[in-house]
This record gives sequence, C-alpha cells and structure tokens, in this order.
Amino acid sequence: MILKIVKYPEPVLSQPGEPVTEFTNELRKLVDDMFETMYASQGIGLAAPQVGVSKRVTVIDVSQAKDPAKKLIIINPEIIFREGRQYEEEGCLSFPDIREKVVRAAKVRIRAQDLHGKWFEMDGEELLSRAFQHEIDHLDGMLFIFRMSGLKRDLNLRKIRKMQRDGEW
Repeated sequence: MILKIVKYPEPVLSQPGEPVTEFTNELRKLVDDMFETMYASQGIGLAAPQVGVSKRVTVIDVSQAKDPAKKLIIINPEIIFREGRQYEEEGCLSFPDIREKVVRAAKVRIRAQDLHGKWFEMDGEELLSRAFQHEIDHLDGMLFIFRMSGLKRDLNLRKIRKMQRDGEW
C-alpha cells in the first residue's frame, strides 16, 4: 500500500524515532509499504518518520528497483565510522522540488538490525554513504535543509512558505 509522505514542517520529521524492539509482521508490512511508497515516488531512501511513523526504520535502494540485491532494510541504525568528505546534490521526498548540495562523509560504516532483529555492519561509499547519512538523519530528527548553507536554507524556507501561502505545499 502506498503511504502518504509527510512534508516539512510536520512535527514527526523533527523528532527522533523510537527504537524498534519488536520484529513483528506489522513491522514487515510497514517495510513493504515503505518500499512501495519510495518506488512510487522515485526515491532511493525513505525513513519511517517520513510516512508519519516515529520508529527507527528506513529502507534504501540506490538502484531504484533495478537490482533486488541493492534493496536494504535498516532498523535501529547508527553510524560507527566516517571517512572523507563529499559535497553533492541531495533531494528529499519530504521536501519535494528542493535539491541542494550538502556536505557528507564520503564513506561510512553503519551498525543496524535486519527485519529479524539480527545485528549487522555494512559499509557505504558515495551515493550509498549519502543515503545512509540522509536516512539516519531522518531517524534522529535532523532534516537535510539544516545541513545546507545558511543562505541556501533561508532561500528554501522562503520558497516553502510561499508555496504554503499559494496552496502548493
């Protein structure tokens, strides 16, 4: 089922997600729905808070459904290693039509749980590294607009307010 993606400034986006403690069929259904929602929106990552669920769950697929092996389910993740620097353009499904360059680590290692609660570690570089950092930020209540330069952030916040006034947001 395709879920509604909430937009900034919805409060759930600015709150840290609750850790997942029960790995149930309900969680599996949420993950399936999140993948369906992400693919329908042409995204490469989606965090549970973006669909109004304050849980530390995210799905990522940098292949955009072209390679099933790239489909990642990441629960209760944390970044345990960062290296290097990249400055690339990002977008966010909760900020439609806004794309800006932000600084991220070039390489990260995460520690997370799978759908069964089993812990694993995984490395990501370039786009996958950016996706890990962007989605984990969502789970921490941090939004990519606050990773932009002050000038870009202010311009985009003004753009959002104008779209809200015009009924386009």
